[in-house]
Amino acid sequence: MDVTLREVRDGDLPVFYAHMNEPEGTRMAAFTAKDPSDRARFGAHWARIRRDPAVMVRTVVGEDGEIVGHLGVFGPPGEREVTYWIGRDYWGRGAATAALRELLGVVPDRPLHARAAADNGGSIRVLEKCGFVATRTERGFANARGEEIDEVILTLSD
Repeated sequence: MDVTLREVRDGDLPVFYAHMNEPEGTRMAAFTAKDPSDRARFGAHWARIRRDPAVMVRTVVGEDGEIVGHLGVFGPPGEREVTYWIGRDYWGRGAATAALRELLGVVPDRPLHARAAADNGGSIRVLEKCGFVATRTERGFANARGEEIDEVILTLSD
């Protein structure tokens, strides 16, 4: 799937909100806000990250101009992480891989890290296709599942 990245616009946020409240997407992401349906908290979160100069966040736009999802980079030098959320309608179509490759082409920071629930094979495959390597696992509380689960930490070194 061909995608492009652009600055986040106010009109993108309702689509992001819908993506982040889709039950299967939330379950797969696992490490979500305690209550993803809290619109006020969602709005405050997006306002904060959009004004933080250390965070680069982009909207993923599909071939027909549809909003496919979002992705970004955050964190201090040496510990920067990538994150992404692709709407469920676009899973398995190459959108996440294409978007992440495009982002990596404009973000020179290395190393970069990423995290995925250990049972989220799709996300792990996307990261590996883009050169990330699993470096360790951690265990943490996943709000979306209401329990501790394993999380894979992946690193892109070059």
